[in-house]
Amino acid sequence: MARALSRIIFRGVSEPSIYYRSSVGVGSFNRERGRYSTVTGDSDTHEDFQPTRKLEGGNISVKDIVEQDIKENPVMIYMKGIPDAPRCGFSALAVRVLKEYSVPFGARNILEDQVLKDSVKAVSAWPTFPQIFIKGEFIGGSDIILNMHQSGELKEKFMGITPPPATE
Repeated sequence: MARALSRIIFRGVSEPSIYYRSSVGVGSFNRERGRYSTVTGDSDTHEDFQPTRKLEGGNISVKDIVEQDIKENPVMIYMKGIPDAPRCGFSALAVRVLKEYSVPFGARNILEDQVLKDSVKAVSAWPTFPQIFIKGEFIGGSDIILNMHQSGELKEKFMGITPPPATE
């Protein structure tokens, strides 16, 4: 019994958590298990009963922010990293294709916040990233955007979206 207890105590000391700071809050991440310390997406729990984080000073949830992003930006990408520094090859490919058309697009880094990542998945019902929305419609990931670019279909989707004014 004492040996089992000492193993538990030793394991707790030898596996420290790494603390991270996101744009919305602070949490912990266990190095070995690769899990967040709080459960945000229990598959057995109905969406109405899952926790939603409200932002400071308001009654708006992260899911509401995702829906607002999609509505307000003609092109919106949820990606790993930021457009100037993508953190995965698929996100880099999607940004490269979008920049080819010189259309303005909004972007959010899903690596900063697990709740944001889960909220985007809930809105799109799509499991992987990046996720691209054009004119409020979920299009897909980098492979779909690339195929649409190669077929000419993406150019048609961007009709009516004006490029940003040229700066001198």
